[in-house]
Amino acid sequence: MLNTTLRTNIVLDDNIVQEALKLSNIKTKRALIDVALREFVKNHKKKTTLEELLNSLDGESPFFEGYDYKALRVNPHLPDAS
Repeated sequence: MLNTTLRTNIVLDDNIVQEALKLSNIKTKRALIDVALREFVKNHKKKTTLEELLNSLDGESPFFEGYDYKALRVNPHLPDAS
């Protein structure tokens, strides 16, 4: 992919920028915005991939036949409800 840069001026909420800088330990606003945009794109690509997977299942379960998801809900620390 061709590595290009785009120079732009934008107005940002300073409070959210400062909070993001603290949480991320990123030193510059430019780097912070670059990371945020890359994560945004990455997360939306994952969402599309998950949606495609779910659509490809066409109502079929991705689990093996006989899989008992309710059995996983048993909590050994609680008294038996029966």
